[in-house]
Amino acid sequence: MPEARLPWWAPQFGAEERALVSGVLESGFLNDGDVTTRFEARLAELVGVRHAVGVTSGTAALFLALASLEVGQGDEVIVPDVSFIATANAVRLAGATPVLADIDPATLTLDPEAFRRAIGPRTKAVIPVHVSGRSGHLPEILRIAEARGLHVVEDAAEAFLSKRGGRCLGTFGRLGCLSFSPAKLITTGQGGAVLTNDDALEVRLRELKDQGRPVRGTGGDDLHHRVGYNFKLTNLQAAVGLGQLASLPERLARMRRTYQAYAEGLRDVEGVRLVGFRLEEGESPQWVDALSEERDRLIEFLASRGAECRRFWFPLHRQAPYRQPDEYFPHSTAVAPKAFWLPSGLRMTDADVASVCRAARECFERAPVR
Repeated sequence: MPEARLPWWAPQFGAEERALVSGVLESGFLNDGDVTTRFEARLAELVGVRHAVGVTSGTAALFLALASLEVGQGDEVIVPDVSFIATANAVRLAGATPVLADIDPATLTLDPEAFRRAIGPRTKAVIPVHVSGRSGHLPEILRIAEARGLHVVEDAAEAFLSKRGGRCLGTFGRLGCLSFSPAKLITTGQGGAVLTNDDALEVRLRELKDQGRPVRGTGGDDLHHRVGYNFKLTNLQAAVGLGQLASLPERLARMRRTYQAYAEGLRDVEGVRLVGFRLEEGESPQWVDALSEERDRLIEFLASRGAECRRFWFPLHRQAPYRQPDEYFPHSTAVAPKAFWLPSGLRMTDADVASVCRAARECFERAPVR
């Protein structure tokens, strides 16, 4: 199939990133250093927390967040059944057991009652996932977790600077986790960050990400007070991230406008509907997700018109490492095969969105929904 004229997503770079990366190369210090510190400080400022700890990926951020809370062997962590598999894998990496809970089909995020039912005597934490930047039932999940004494670690990998009631997602729980992989609002190639307002947790996170050292070492006769690992974010990666932040207002505005344009263009197209966002509360779409009973047919038709979509993840309970019967997860089983992401790249224009909407209308006019 020829390359899509409108890709589902493509990272965007410019002169700012090139100049900052060149500066790091000229400095001769490519590892986690002063540029990483600047990037962390800027992230914390933007999100509104005391600390942002840069790490190698969103998966690493989730693992380190759990490890900093001493979640491990013998513990259980509740995870929504619809998420990228990294959410559950990070729990396994920490030595704990992921317990899957069904979703609310209206938001594609963790269902509070399913969360409540999944709590057991070994439950120590919950990871609500902000799918596509959507906060779902976060206030109720926080209330349940507080009543049961559970840690809340937010998976905000898809929700950088998306807000609920004017407050950034990733700042409601004990810790929040970001991802800067290539398909995110900003990217560092691979990378992530852990957000927290807890000074003690920040120290522990820095120990965990850097071989047990709470401060940057020499690599020689450093004292290592505790066990740690190597999950450092390098100056090279941080330089790309700082460059990406320079165009952040335009990126956020484009994503919001792309969603609004799709909402307008698909309003009367029978056969497809958007999942929706609380724009008035500050939610920011990472991508534009939709539902269709004829998903696969629609995706193939749009591809023939040069518009690339991405199908939603399989529910975690249908993945081999976490296999469970469908009847335990009726909502995710029913809705995931209908869900997909429309072309949502940062170079999208209103005219591009309109062309996708026209193609969707044509698809269902040629063969109405059965």
